Amino acid sequence: MAQRLAALVRYDDWLPEEYTLPHPHHYQQYLLHADSGERFSIVSFVWGPGQATPIHDHRVWGAIGMLRGAEENQRYQLDADGIPRALGAATLLEAGQVEKVSADDGDIHRVSNALADRVSISIHVYGGNIGAVKRAVYTPEGQQKPFISGYSNRHLPNIWDSSREHQG
Repeated sequence: MAQRLAALVRYDDWLPEEYTLPHPHHYQQYLLHADSGERFSIVSFVWGPGQATPIHDHRVWGAIGMLRGAEENQRYQLDADGIPRALGAATLLEAGQVEKVSADDGDIHRVSNALADRVSISIHVYGGNIGAVKRAVYTPEGQQKPFISGYSNRHLPNIWDSSREHQG
């Protein structure tokens, strides 16, 4: 998987423009493909300057390939009180590089655009339909808030976005 993703992100000339558009206030998560059995999904993440995720988990395996720009990844571990504590220094993922995540090796992290002056784009492959997976955001106070991320797609019908069904 990682080798194929590395081959894909080696070139930055294939992603359609509608999956590269940033939002001024938060990152975008565009579904590129989900297999019919929801065994995996491929997503483009578009990060405006300074944009970041909250501390969160995935609960499925994944591989992240940096297509354009750079991301900073800070891993966390929950202490005995459920408070997220940084695990070592943040790592930098630059264009053409690939990183793996899984529930077995530090699935809790925070990701941010490492560039203050331009957009960064990463391609993620997940072991499930990540837009429909029930996951958690972790607050600095130790609260776990459940969420389903959904997708940012606007240009094509999006039958895989389950987040709207769970909003209340």
